[in-house]
Amino acid sequence: MSYSDAIAQRVETLSQSALFNGVTSLAGRILLAAIFLLSGISKISDPAGTIGYITVVGLPFPPLSYGAAVVIEILGSIALILGFQTRIVALILALFSLATALAFHNNLSDLNQFIHFFKNVAMAGGLLQVVAFGAGRFSLDARR
Repeated sequence: MSYSDAIAQRVETLSQSALFNGVTSLAGRILLAAIFLLSGISKISDPAGTIGYITVVGLPFPPLSYGAAVVIEILGSIALILGFQTRIVALILALFSLATALAFHNNLSDLNQFIHFFKNVAMAGGLLQVVAFGAGRFSLDARR
């Protein structure tokens, strides 16, 4: 194999790797965003129930907390999917995940709450990977 053939083969391998990384990061963003989008939609479909749950937990200003949660979950998930301001959005969603784990799933002696607590911690970990490495090739951030 000639030197130019070896270079062409290496460029092709790098192109395939970049494509794979771009598709993988897009899929990861979609999968991470899905839970926030679904949760935000469920909050919109039952505002009274959500505000009641926030009240029972003892957070201040339940209607305001409700509105903030809906905005963070809906707009955050859409921005994450599109790859818009991805690092900032992922950081906000990571902090939101940790805050909700602490506020709503802190009874670790209850197996269901234990699972939800660590689900939120795991989601925050995945989102911090997005903070560290960015949105990837297929994102609005990459177009700027």
